[in-house]
Amino acid sequence: MEILLAKSGGFCHGVKKAVDTAMSVEPENTYLYGEIIHNPAVVEEIRERGIVTVEKLCDVPDGATLIIRSHGVGKKVYEECERRAIKVIDCTCEFVRRTQRIVDREYKNGNVIVIVGERSHPEVIGLNGWCEDSAYIFSSEKDDFSVLAEKKCVVVAQTTYSDEKFEKIIKILNNKTQKTVEVFKTICYTTIRRQNEARELARECDAMLVIGGLNSSNTNKLFDLCKQYCQNVFRLERIADLDLKKIKRFKKVGIVTGASTPNAQTQEVLLKMEMETEAKATMEEVVANLDSQPKFKKGQLITATISSADDSGVAVLLPNTKKEIMLDKDEVEGEVYNKDEFASKVGEEIELMVMSVNPVKLSQKSIKKLKEEEAMLADIKDGKEFTVECTGFNKGGLTAQLGSYAVFVPAREIRSGFVKELDKYVGKKLRLRVLEIKTERRKEIIASQRVIIVEEKAAKEAARAAKEAEFFASINVDDVVEGKVERVTAFGAFVSVNGFDCLAHISDLSWTGVKEVTDVLEIGKKYQFKVLKIDEEAKKVSIGYKQLQSQPWELAAEKYAEGDVIHGKVVRIVPFGAFVEVEKGIDGLVHVSQISHEYLENPTTALTIGQEIDAKILKLDCEEKKMTLSIKALEPKPENTERKPRSAKAEGEEGKEKTKKSRAPKADDEVTEWNEGGLGEVSIADLIGNNS
Repeated sequence: MEILLAKSGGFCHGVKKAVDTAMSVEPENTYLYGEIIHNPAVVEEIRERGIVTVEKLCDVPDGATLIIRSHGVGKKVYEECERRAIKVIDCTCEFVRRTQRIVDREYKNGNVIVIVGERSHPEVIGLNGWCEDSAYIFSSEKDDFSVLAEKKCVVVAQTTYSDEKFEKIIKILNNKTQKTVEVFKTICYTTIRRQNEARELARECDAMLVIGGLNSSNTNKLFDLCKQYCQNVFRLERIADLDLKKIKRFKKVGIVTGASTPNAQTQEVLLKMEMETEAKATMEEVVANLDSQPKFKKGQLITATISSADDSGVAVLLPNTKKEIMLDKDEVEGEVYNKDEFASKVGEEIELMVMSVNPVKLSQKSIKKLKEEEAMLADIKDGKEFTVECTGFNKGGLTAQLGSYAVFVPAREIRSGFVKELDKYVGKKLRLRVLEIKTERRKEIIASQRVIIVEEKAAKEAARAAKEAEFFASINVDDVVEGKVERVTAFGAFVSVNGFDCLAHISDLSWTGVKEVTDVLEIGKKYQFKVLKIDEEAKKVSIGYKQLQSQPWELAAEKYAEGDVIHGKVVRIVPFGAFVEVEKGIDGLVHVSQISHEYLENPTTALTIGQEIDAKILKLDCEEKKMTLSIKALEPKPENTERKPRSAKAEGEEGKEKTKKSRAPKADDEVTEWNEGGLGEVSIADLIGNNS
């Protein structure tokens, strides 16, 4: 029989920390909040130490010590402990703590929390306690997800949940709701690695042994996973559950263990298989591998006991051994090494980092840097933005360094769109958000700058859309608004009204017309405008400045009166007279008969365009916007006013002219007629009547 043991097995980091704490803490007046792990043998060992396991906080006396297991607890537990002066020894797994922070943050941001996991599992119960027990919890693809259809959801996972099932549930969620804000795959990487190893072993072996507590979630997941790929899977909680008769017939047997299964328990199973099967050589090798695993790993934090100190450094006793190691004075925290200070602390514990394992070298100085890096990584895992300087590139993307971690930004994650010249980013700052953190072979952070750019763009667009909606909801045609002139063009001015660009066309700036926008409006100044047109669909608003200004004719009655003398400029000449610009927007008519006391056949014989003249106002009608002027009224009347005799031919032609049809002048035109009795004002209608 060939035995294959999964590489990853035994206590995970979080469980080991909790068990070590429970096995070393002073048991008097100490309580444990729920079973430390789902392993009866370990639970019994802790109970025998005198530590009491409780399921309710009310069973813990005020002022006692409470160990919080790796599964974690809800927020209210900490609050009550603080209120009742209960000392907390928190052994919550770092992966669980990270998920708690996500739930707490996103719930405060107003999002609905979705937890993928087992509803009755203590970790899930604890997570739910960070959103006031309001989370939606799903444990199967068969659950009803329709309740989330219109909700803005943030999804997290129980750290020991099946990676395969989680992916299936996420696909269902994406189909059921279009408002999922973000999905956090918070399954512990140790869990994922063990599940992958179990999957591979189950494919390769004739039979599988799954060792761990029957109520252990991660062990049960391994069992379910193995059953998918292997027909013969056996569940072992204790050595007594091992029935060798059932497995002797298999040639290749794989063994996987849960995160709450001690190595000693696995070793027990292996030894029994060695004694009662023909797998002796293989078993010796497997057991040797278990025993030969190093007690320390590079980068591991350990607690040692100070045994002595001299000029070269501090001698410390390693945990669970009687071996003494020298901590070099250069690796002691602080600027100056003081041997007397450490000599006075003999027997006290000191936290150290393992710098190498063969031989073992320790450091106290490196811990501070490590903890700072761990705090930084915890924030980064939570989605916090971080900045690095690009130090290089390769065909795949950009490279950088963050503490002891290499940083890699794939080319597609630099910005939206294709990036061709990667070398241009070297030496530049990159704003990043983590996509993945790798720690197995080399410490590496895979990150993205594109997600930040996309989010910021979306946020700006959403803010602009909200601002536009608010603007259009508050503005109506004919409203009078205040706006600041931001920029001008040949066709008008763009004016900011409550942060929205409106157009004041050049034709709506002045009643008299302007050549340049700046003749009326000044950039940077604020003015009152009238809303003329609103097109919400096209996001356009037209405003006018002249509509709030008085028209020239509206003020004419205050400035002019019949009989006044004005000074103006001839702007247009027609057969029946000349139009004179009195001021911008106000023109007066000088009929041909009012130009001179002498008879004129055509006004051009006396006037030219652009000529400045003085004239008397004969008639003023501001409502009709008409002003009748006379130049000759300001000139002395000639003594001889008799008409020159006309020839027979002229009289004959005149008679013909009377019968000849000609263009009829408009009836509302005001003209002045020459006649023998002198000057008299008549209307065109009267003239037409007299000639008929």
